Amino acid sequence: MPRQAPVLHQTTKKQNNRRSVSLMQAVVATALALNIAPAPAAEPGDRSDGNFRVWSNEIRDYALKSLKDENALSLAAVPLNGPGIEQFINADTLMSPGSIMKLVTTYAALEILGPTHHWNTSFYMDGEVRGDTLDGNLYVKLGGDPKLTQERLWGLLGELRGMGISAVTGDLVLDGSYFRLSGGLPKFEDNGDNPYRPFLVEPSAYLTNLNLLHFQVRADERGTQAWTTPALTEVVLDNRVTALPEGPCPSRRSFTWQPVFHDDNRVTVRVSGELPQGCRTTAYMSLLPHEQYTASLIRSLLTDMNITIAGQDRTDTTPEDARLILRTTSPDLVTMVRDINKWSSNVMARQLLLTIGAETRAADDDDDRVTGIRAIYQWLEAKGINTAGMVIDNGAGLTRHGRITARQGVQILQHAWESPYGADLMASMPLIAMDGTMARRLRNTGLDGQGRIKTGFLEDVRSIAGFTRDETNTTWAVVGMINTDPAWNGQSVLDRVIYSLHYRPPTGTTVSQAGTTESSVQ
Repeated sequence: MPRQAPVLHQTTKKQNNRRSVSLMQAVVATALALNIAPAPAAEPGDRSDGNFRVWSNEIRDYALKSLKDENALSLAAVPLNGPGIEQFINADTLMSPGSIMKLVTTYAALEILGPTHHWNTSFYMDGEVRGDTLDGNLYVKLGGDPKLTQERLWGLLGELRGMGISAVTGDLVLDGSYFRLSGGLPKFEDNGDNPYRPFLVEPSAYLTNLNLLHFQVRADERGTQAWTTPALTEVVLDNRVTALPEGPCPSRRSFTWQPVFHDDNRVTVRVSGELPQGCRTTAYMSLLPHEQYTASLIRSLLTDMNITIAGQDRTDTTPEDARLILRTTSPDLVTMVRDINKWSSNVMARQLLLTIGAETRAADDDDDRVTGIRAIYQWLEAKGINTAGMVIDNGAGLTRHGRITARQGVQILQHAWESPYGADLMASMPLIAMDGTMARRLRNTGLDGQGRIKTGFLEDVRSIAGFTRDETNTTWAVVGMINTDPAWNGQSVLDRVIYSLHYRPPTGTTVSQAGTTESSVQ
């Protein structure tokens, strides 16, 4: 690929005009925005170590002041296509990475599976069609699609109606044999009070619509109206929200959503609060097992099309002699990778790791998570990357056990930069101050679109990984991780890293001297 990465935004004329302001003014303005004290400007020609602080030491000192822990920050920054000096701070310390681990999984998938990889979901029948009736069972062979949405299923099932079918006499049978998971899935011990939140959804061959229910309440002159999407028969919304006269709309935190689970596998969700007229509140929750959710979703869509299924819902494998009647093919892997990294989708990343396992397993492999991890380690080691100590766990970073060093991370990014699919990976990462999980970070700093950064966030963990450009248009691979209790101030430290790489990149005599074992020009 070209050494000037095409996916990083070029500096616009407007930005050039803005940068006509002196560097010192930009530093001061941004320091105020980020609550960062600007470093004293060096006098012309005064570049001695005593008067011009080295880059890594400045970052280390700022991190120590902010975090009160000299070992909390692990950092690696490497120039890729221009002048610059590699920088390392605690770069060989194994750290908990949070969601930047998704870059390992998605980059591996692009090279192992290929950017055009697709997932198929197929419908089969084991009987015959007589008139408007399918006399037999309807099988759904699920292929591990990370994003099989309600809209895609609606379009697919509409074809049954187009075929003139209005009734199925047999059962609705879900086939989730695509994944093998003999060892089960590692549990994430969340410290929150809501186990139904979207980021906690687990992967499954039966996954559809991210296994989510979207609840909405709106107030108008009639009172409040509440509804659920998709509308599943097993889920009832008990609306206890009171309508108020027009006024400021309250935050989502002003409402209580309480699910009540019944013995017959149904769920009642009780919502309470007060909502001014013209306002709306929403919530996403995952309340049903994957198999139940998917079967209910398919039945709901068929009911909307006036198609009935007389039999029961069950799981089984599809008979070899069953006949294909419908199939939907997912968007390509590049599209999935973009969704995973822009918005940090845990369940899609975990689904992707299982897919790597399913597509690379040997005949006697019985756990696709383990096989997927093994395939990624082998792929990394073939590139010459030392994987010692690295723990991928579930591929999403949603784990207390994941580990990687900043040096390992930046080496992976260096290989990605040279990869035929590097542009696809970079395009999937959030743009600084513009979209995804970076949309609200480093605003009003002149860095809009100047880098593509994946972020990570867990209790006691903050992290970044990606590519950022300095003022001379040199692109840097950067990995930064903060592990400390508490880590709430870690974001400002990592933002300072990106900001400093742009406006004060370590070049010339700005030599890395962060620690006796990691210092100097390399």
